Amino acid sequence: MNAEAVNPASPGSVTSEHVTSTGPRRKARPRLDLRRLGRAALLGTTARDRLPDAIGHVVDAHRAHHPDADLEILRRAYVLAESSHRGQMRKSGEPYITHPLAVTLILAELGAETTTLTASLLHDTVEDTDVTLEQVGEEFGEEVRYLVDGVTKLEKVDYGAAAEPETFRKMLVATGNDVRVMSIKLADRLHNMRTLGVMRPEKQERIAKVTRDVLIPLAERLGVQALKTELEDLVFAILHPDEYAHTRELIVRNAARADDPLAEVADEARKVLREADITAEVLIRPRHFVSVHRVSRKRGPLRGADFGRLLVLVNEDADCYGVLGELHTCMTPVVSEFKDFIAVPKFNLYQSLHTAVAGGDGQVVEVLIRTHQMHKVAEAGVVALGNPYAAPPEEQSASDGERVDPTRPGWLSRLLDWQRAAPDPDTFWSTLREDLAQDREITVFRPDGGTLGLPEGATCVDAAYAQYGEDAHACIGARVNGRLATLSTVLKDGDTVQLLMGQDAASEPSREWLEHAHTPAARIAIQRWLAAHPAPDGATAADTAARPPAQDPAPSPAPDAPAPGRPGAAQVLADRAGATVRLAGCCTPVPPDEVTGFPVRGGAVTVHRVGCAVVARMKGAGRAEVGVRWGEGAECRVTLVAESFVRPHLLADLTEAMALEGAEIVSATVEPPERQQVRHTYTVQLPDAAHLPALMRAMRDVAGVYDVSRAQRQAPGV
Repeated sequence: MNAEAVNPASPGSVTSEHVTSTGPRRKARPRLDLRRLGRAALLGTTARDRLPDAIGHVVDAHRAHHPDADLEILRRAYVLAESSHRGQMRKSGEPYITHPLAVTLILAELGAETTTLTASLLHDTVEDTDVTLEQVGEEFGEEVRYLVDGVTKLEKVDYGAAAEPETFRKMLVATGNDVRVMSIKLADRLHNMRTLGVMRPEKQERIAKVTRDVLIPLAERLGVQALKTELEDLVFAILHPDEYAHTRELIVRNAARADDPLAEVADEARKVLREADITAEVLIRPRHFVSVHRVSRKRGPLRGADFGRLLVLVNEDADCYGVLGELHTCMTPVVSEFKDFIAVPKFNLYQSLHTAVAGGDGQVVEVLIRTHQMHKVAEAGVVALGNPYAAPPEEQSASDGERVDPTRPGWLSRLLDWQRAAPDPDTFWSTLREDLAQDREITVFRPDGGTLGLPEGATCVDAAYAQYGEDAHACIGARVNGRLATLSTVLKDGDTVQLLMGQDAASEPSREWLEHAHTPAARIAIQRWLAAHPAPDGATAADTAARPPAQDPAPSPAPDAPAPGRPGAAQVLADRAGATVRLAGCCTPVPPDEVTGFPVRGGAVTVHRVGCAVVARMKGAGRAEVGVRWGEGAECRVTLVAESFVRPHLLADLTEAMALEGAEIVSATVEPPERQQVRHTYTVQLPDAAHLPALMRAMRDVAGVYDVSRAQRQAPGV
């Protein structure tokens, strides 16, 4: 169903002309006007005894998508529904059976499979008649029974209180794991919105607000654009009648114009593709009311090309890029408008190439390029995918199942996981509202070639929980596009993210992560852990674990301080008789470093590594060098700097690793964390200078440590 095409105030229906390089144009199968059929057209002018003919519309629509479908079960479902609802009337004055028929017709036009249509015909029987779930199961099977039961539970939810967290939780639980329950509910709400005029204004407004806040975002997440766009228009008309009337006037006025820039560009595109021998349909796709309103607010006064877009439909994926190349070659492209949602689909299955070309009068025309199958999924989303429990076709069993079919496990299933994991209803509701409010998505790539769909503004924290679930508690950092990054780093569309995971099974998240978590999965998982691990003083255990340890009372050696004498320590011999030799604290030289010396006050000689920054400064100041060399002795003292991400137990793990390498820690300093990173400075005594490389490797191997280097402090003076 194309909500934009059936809009009565649209500038004509969608032009559906088939273009080939060898044959004439032919019209495609006409689409039903569901808005009219939703009411009187289902009955026509026939009497009550002719009602069985009404299901003919459903059958025709169903056969268009499923030519081999078994229609007997639909006939039996209709007979049961009609006999059960006989005598019941809608508030509009029509027989009640017109409602399940209209809902089923909406789903049939979207391409729903037979089981969904059967349940749709029966979706009100258990709630409003004497038919029981057991009877439905005996007559139509367990699958239909399950769907009818799910929709019945949804009907019992008080949507008037949908802003209450617990209410929405109940609604999600009622759907179970089968997305078809929600599909039937969305179609049910669409038909009710079409006939809302018989309600009191205050009730119309209440239902419209719930539809806007809950059901339209759900339709967007499930990819059912055809339902979403019409629901948006109906809500717009109720909640903003003046703006709706103004938008309608703009559309009608544009439709009355003699010239149509969209038609001109469409003709030019058909000519280009015909000459390129590319089989394609070029359609004019009018914008729906809300879309026109948004464009007018963004761009100001509208021009003819702003009232619609071109839609080019082809048979194969490769043809999409062929069309793109021809249009960009033969017409004037607006390169900044190009987006490739085929290579990187949206989270709700949407695939298409987006571009724009400039017409002869300078007007910019947006162009959508997709295959017929992509268009079907773009319009119907999960409704077009059929039974979520059926095994997927072999060619679709991709490693990233989320892109193939969101019902396995799917966004709806993830919602159920969130509501089970949330520590309380308010937490779930607040995170869900934030997620539903997101209307833009980015795609980031994993090193293994997989992708993660995240909301705009997501961070590495969100990526970690999207990929690993609660195992992301052990995440200690990330690399973004090959560079080390903190977990608070905001990701951009197209980034490559490698998440660094610790090995400690008892790893804990930090409360600080909540400040950087934007997805429900991340926020709920972190909050759940924090709520389950309170610290004795009222803070969480993660807070306590994340705090840096107090500084070791042993002071760090000052620059140029002499190393305390130790028997067997590595000795340095200076080419100056009787001079006291000191190892500089700024670079802590050890054998076999290349070293040099400089005289300081008191006749002492300070030894630096040749590459030390202080050496360059001294030479620049004209200070005379003193030759020095390593003497006998194996022991040495060295200062090392470790850079790490914040994580619990890091200090214990790091000092244990150093002890295993035979290093004696003389002093340690741990600076306060900054942006989830912490700097450790250790002065250690080694039994043999040759052990230094192994010590540094062991420190780097500790989870959370991403760099270890020799100290390179700048001495304040010489």
